[in-house]
Amino acid sequence: MTTLDTLIAGGEVLLPDGLARVDLGIKDGRVAGIYDPGTAPDAADTQDASKHVVLPGIVDIHFHVRAPSYPERGTVESETRAAAAGGVTTIFEMPIAKPCCSTPEELERRRDHFAEHAVVDFALYAAPGDLTEASRDRMVDLGCIAWKIFTTESPPGRADEFDGLAFPDEADQLRALQLLADTSRPVVTHAESAELLRHFGTLAKALDPADAATHNLSRPAVCEAVAVAKLLTMNVEAGAKLHIAHVTSAETVAVIRGMQGTSDFTAESCPQYLFATEADVARAGVYGKVNPPIRFQADQDALWQAIADGVINYVTTDHAPFAKAEKQAAEGNFPGAPPGVPGIETLLPSMMDAVATGRVSLRRAHDLICANGAKRYGIYPWKGALLPGSAADVAIVDLNAETVISKDTLHTHAREVAHLYEGRRFRGKVVRTLLAGRTVFADGAVVGEPGRGRYVTPLDTA
Repeated sequence: MTTLDTLIAGGEVLLPDGLARVDLGIKDGRVAGIYDPGTAPDAADTQDASKHVVLPGIVDIHFHVRAPSYPERGTVESETRAAAAGGVTTIFEMPIAKPCCSTPEELERRRDHFAEHAVVDFALYAAPGDLTEASRDRMVDLGCIAWKIFTTESPPGRADEFDGLAFPDEADQLRALQLLADTSRPVVTHAESAELLRHFGTLAKALDPADAATHNLSRPAVCEAVAVAKLLTMNVEAGAKLHIAHVTSAETVAVIRGMQGTSDFTAESCPQYLFATEADVARAGVYGKVNPPIRFQADQDALWQAIADGVINYVTTDHAPFAKAEKQAAEGNFPGAPPGVPGIETLLPSMMDAVATGRVSLRRAHDLICANGAKRYGIYPWKGALLPGSAADVAIVDLNAETVISKDTLHTHAREVAHLYEGRRFRGKVVRTLLAGRTVFADGAVVGEPGRGRYVTPLDTA
């Protein structure tokens, strides 16, 4: 009679204190034990990882699929299948949907929809909505993982998607921070100054809409830096658990660096800012448009320096798929193009490439894309670690193989608009992904079933 369900044998396993050549035992969806090679109990299934590195499954804390709205852009099933292919076993879905996830009723509806269709585990952000304690407390009871606010206005024609999420007025931003501080859950902010965006947007009307430079000129770094400076100053008084999303610029890094220690705040960036510049956007056209914009080499250098210095401690995807028809319809029109690129299958390979080129250590890379997020959001070590009792969520990677980004190999529904990375070669490849001990991706194929993904909340315990 076997003792273990699965044994992952012979690999180098990333443990909290570093790599170790050990065998990983799995039973009932959890890590049952960590064993010296050859000492584990019998297992029903043994997987040979002798040529690979075994990582805790990645936790992406910034993800968009917008479901159940806009299925033409991607569905819960399609985008969580892509997550599995990228070694991502838990996604944190942002509240932009139609309607916005800013009420308890909408949070329940999205939870039930994701539970029916998700291939990997999921958590849900909520928007603070009407800024009342009653609504806030009900969404906490429903298990929202964290909060999200925008400091910008609702995009034209999308008011219902941003209702209770967009707070361009600074007094409302402060009210939101104060209201949410008592929940002890992160408040993630898309930080750009609404007033400055209006100013630069007006100036940009005289520019060539087909030029990638127009997008940067319409949303320059000062818009981001000013908004971040104001939020961090407000938070000295509000005391929220603040998190600055998708930092893009050297100016913003300088603000964050200067405000360190003033309150409880953290910051993230994304692969599109760490591995691409405006020159790449110019080649990709509107298919490379994201908000805030991808900037310049000096900004990319500043972001990597901030990672090296511990000023930025999170790297997330901001995965945002759009339909091919939507991007095509906006070709030659950066101001009118939808902002977002698919990135869930790029996160782990790109950061493994950073390990291969010596930018970061393997331990640091994994912390940036997994363990730090799990800790910040209160789900570590159930997620983000391979320790006895942890979820048996595993990404097995070949550090010597290459991942070539191509619409022919990507699994996201938005693979035909992945122009920003088309043809990009990253050293590092996901060969197998396990969720709760079950294989959901192997040898290039997603084999996970919809509905297997679990709803992750801060109330979960190991």
